[in-house]
Amino acid sequence: MCGTRRVDRPWSPHDAVHSLVGMANGVITCPACGARNRVPVSASGSPRCAKCHVDLPWLVDAGDADFDAAIDTRRLVLVDLWAPWCGPCRMVSPIVEKLSAEFADSLKVVKVNVDDSPRTAQRYSATSIPMLLFLRDGGLVDTVVGAQPEHVLRSRIEGLRA
Repeated sequence: MCGTRRVDRPWSPHDAVHSLVGMANGVITCPACGARNRVPVSASGSPRCAKCHVDLPWLVDAGDADFDAAIDTRRLVLVDLWAPWCGPCRMVSPIVEKLSAEFADSLKVVKVNVDDSPRTAQRYSATSIPMLLFLRDGGLVDTVVGAQPEHVLRSRIEGLRA
């Protein structure tokens, strides 16, 4: 998006149609009304429930092929570099999911399995997991290595979101 300023806004019908064609889709249950909503890896705007219009947690899985598109947003992005065999990763995962719901209006969470996405792991020199990266406008602003308690991660997010 060279030279173009992104503006997060509610998704347009074009975004909704585009997200269903050829993109990896996740399904998020609305915390307010329980409706199931498709949430694409990337889109302009912010995910909102189609039924009640509440901000949805933007929690997506991405890999080497779609990572750059996934982090292309004006929101604060939390990237969770993890692996299924990693015990500490499994401890951090529910915390990250909870925080994505708590900060649904200002945070996007991108989960990257390092076994399936070695280029992304190498890009950020991930020699130890879990590794949480905080990105803003595609640039790294903070890193947390290892399992951390919820209050530590919450305070990092609160300090970084603007």
